Amino acid sequence: MEHGRSKKIYEEAKKYIPGGVNSPVRAFKSVGLDPVFIESGKGSRVLDADGNSYIDFVCSWGPLILGHSPEYIYDGIEEIIRKGTSFGLPTETEVKMARLICEALPGMDMVRMVNSGTEATMSALRLARAYTGRDKIIKFEGCYHGHCDSLLVKAGSGALTLGVPTTPGVPQDVIKDTIVCRYNDTSSVEAAFSENAGGIAAVIVEPVAGNMGVVPPREGFLESLREITKRHGAILIFDEVITGFRLSYGSAQGLFKVEPDITCLGKIIGGGLPVGAYGGKREIMSMVSPLGSVYQAGTLSGNPLAMHMGMKTLEYLRDNPQVYGSIEDNAVRLEAGLNAIIDELSIDACVTRAKGMVCLFLGKGPMESHDDVIRCDTARYASYFREMLERGVIIPPAQFEGWFLSYAHTREDIEYAIKASRESLEIAFADIIKYRP
Repeated sequence: MEHGRSKKIYEEAKKYIPGGVNSPVRAFKSVGLDPVFIESGKGSRVLDADGNSYIDFVCSWGPLILGHSPEYIYDGIEEIIRKGTSFGLPTETEVKMARLICEALPGMDMVRMVNSGTEATMSALRLARAYTGRDKIIKFEGCYHGHCDSLLVKAGSGALTLGVPTTPGVPQDVIKDTIVCRYNDTSSVEAAFSENAGGIAAVIVEPVAGNMGVVPPREGFLESLREITKRHGAILIFDEVITGFRLSYGSAQGLFKVEPDITCLGKIIGGGLPVGAYGGKREIMSMVSPLGSVYQAGTLSGNPLAMHMGMKTLEYLRDNPQVYGSIEDNAVRLEAGLNAIIDELSIDACVTRAKGMVCLFLGKGPMESHDDVIRCDTARYASYFREMLERGVIIPPAQFEGWFLSYAHTREDIEYAIKASRESLEIAFADIIKYRP
């Protein structure tokens, strides 16, 4: 494939944007390529600046559960634009959106709209600290909760990819109250509470870790977090920025039947526009200004465009439950196809799946924690990515990200991706396959 125009745009971008991109993983550094610049998307495909078409398994890193540019979501958007894109004053659409979210999520009585997942998590932690009167928080290795300072300790996703699990610029005083535990390890959480008796305000967790690939919770892990936090009077925060409305309409908390005290949302609830939200039990949310004294504000929070797109998306998901079945069917088919290739080629790789979330790890499984994931062969993954790109399939340009399937992906898309994966993995593992007796 030709990428001349993308390269030209990238050279221009580097003059004005750090690294030429506005989010690190887009730079394609971990896969040894320059990024491709996208012109448009429709259904399950994107078109780049050079006219190359790709089956897209990035889907904007999760928001596009219905695929690119679905007509039924855009219905009415021109009228919203003509009326006004932002007022800094309340609108009825915000109320409708809030009601939709609260009705869908078991752990949500009230919700506050913000503009990003990062804003949601930092606001949720402030609220948890105010509610409990404590300072310390627990997070887990490999879980990423946005780029606020106190959470950039052994983060996942881009931080893992770039090899800087704790970024420069974060003062030690900021992270001294952040305790890092092992994902899927209840004993590490029990130990942290024992060592910090009466001092832990909250435990924040991705119910399915989606920023170190896809790592599902062990049976009983989330239930144990609920029991431990209740016992110690701490707040349980589910970061459902990725899993929210993706695993099911009730999100991960509905699927696993574990109710957190506070939930953080983003991605899907904006229908492709910037958005975030945090909410939870009424007693806790009543502390948020102007009802309470915990201050948080945002000029564009709940803006009409994001609320309209999010509301249309959630209404479609609510009224069309077959969306989740279709996505999971394709995810199961993809998982089975990739596992068949792994068996056929006898390579060290494994596939994880949580409903419609899938990840191919180029490392020996099982993958249950950060320690397991970081043993993956990122050089082989880079080779695999490059071969897939040449075959017209865009997968995450980093080993530590999941594949996002959408309702727009067809069986033919999945079958082609499996075929392309077989060819690409054969090349990525050519040295081993060639000399195998």
